[in-house]
Amino acid sequence: MMPRYHFSGIAGAGMNPLAQLMRARGHEVQGSDRSLDQGKNAAIAELLAALGIELRAQDGQAITKDIDRFVYSTAVEADTPEMRRARALGLECVSRPALLAEVVNAGRPGVAIAGTSGKSTVTGMIAWVLREARVAATVIGGAALVGDGAGGFFVAGPADGPAVAEACESDGTLIGYRPAIGLVHNVSRDHAELGDLRVQFATFAGQCARLLVNAGCAEAATLGRAVKARSYGAAPLADVPFEIVSAGPDRGRGVLRLPSGEVTLDVPQPGRHNLDNAAAAAMVSLTLGLEPQAIARSLSRFPGVARRFQVVGTTPSGIRVVDDYAHNAEKLRAAITTAQGGARRVVAVFQPHGFGPARFMRSELRDLLPALLRPGDRFCYAEIFYAGGTVAKDVSSAMLAGDLPAAMRCGYARDHAAVRAWVASEACPGDTVLIMGARDPDLPKLARAIFDDALSAGRRGSPAASL
Repeated sequence: MMPRYHFSGIAGAGMNPLAQLMRARGHEVQGSDRSLDQGKNAAIAELLAALGIELRAQDGQAITKDIDRFVYSTAVEADTPEMRRARALGLECVSRPALLAEVVNAGRPGVAIAGTSGKSTVTGMIAWVLREARVAATVIGGAALVGDGAGGFFVAGPADGPAVAEACESDGTLIGYRPAIGLVHNVSRDHAELGDLRVQFATFAGQCARLLVNAGCAEAATLGRAVKARSYGAAPLADVPFEIVSAGPDRGRGVLRLPSGEVTLDVPQPGRHNLDNAAAAAMVSLTLGLEPQAIARSLSRFPGVARRFQVVGTTPSGIRVVDDYAHNAEKLRAAITTAQGGARRVVAVFQPHGFGPARFMRSELRDLLPALLRPGDRFCYAEIFYAGGTVAKDVSSAMLAGDLPAAMRCGYARDHAAVRAWVASEACPGDTVLIMGARDPDLPKLARAIFDDALSAGRRGSPAASL
């Protein structure tokens, strides 16, 4: 008999693709999520229910001895009713990353995409290239392609075929992967201090049968040298050098210098980081046996990944609204500099994705933002996202705003209505409005509402200072 699964936190971007995969492979699957209990993530709930996945309240009552494997999101606290009930029943408890590692390690070949930034975009690009080449593969990513609907990215391939997935370092489980092909795209302070991350990434690197590393990242390059990995990127000593020709404002263009000849990567997404992502995706695709020019043609049509510098729209007066998943210092740097490349002024809003992350990032953001933002740019902290559960609320976005120099006039918004009001008071024709943050399922709605506000204000003929 096939094992029955319960997914605790099933609406998460990393969880729902795994739930779909287990269902596609013939398992009985059920799940719960507090966001669903709150009436959020309706599109994901509809998708899962249509696949025959039973959705239950996250109150513990769904956890019975009939469940064979209890899969939990690392965002779910250890003392929830479900977690307590699963332990009391002696169920096999498996973290989301551990289950994902099982899928990758069983792939033929298995491909693990690692790095503190860019994993979702690199995985999405590889998925797109494989789809265009009609290669049957299982692909699991943390974000859907633009136009593919809600939740994470998921393609169910044959159990004995290639399996490609993001391998996340956030909870220390990167060491569980033993892929045939591994990628370390970058390593920077995120979720943990660099010293701890180095140990985890080094273990991962040593467990990859073949490893690719980004020579443009010093940390990744050091790892690569230790295990004789193949390197790529914008660095003189890379095994496969990558020259960035243009990073924007609308597209990115670079040249990958392979031993067999040059390949031009021209991608529809701006920003140096997206060109680095494209180079990484191309290297993995080449290692999987795809033809260089076919890879380049596919990437030139890449639709993008949801909430990765996703342009919601541009008003007739030239106000561009962008929705982005940026949630740590390096991701904020990438999103803001990309926005600056296409606008004389950026009006940015950042909502930290939890109280723990806000504490972890506080000093780094205090130093980064004054150096990064131009004199004309404007910045606002939205109040920290709270998903529920037991957590110390000893920091606030008002405190983060107070860390910045008074001359920056940093805004503070207590909720999304206040964000909309702040943007309406600040944005002018020609500006890029950049909405940043993770985990909150209402952020895309906020970005859309801000765009609709801008359109309405333009039709009313409001003064420029009020959109």
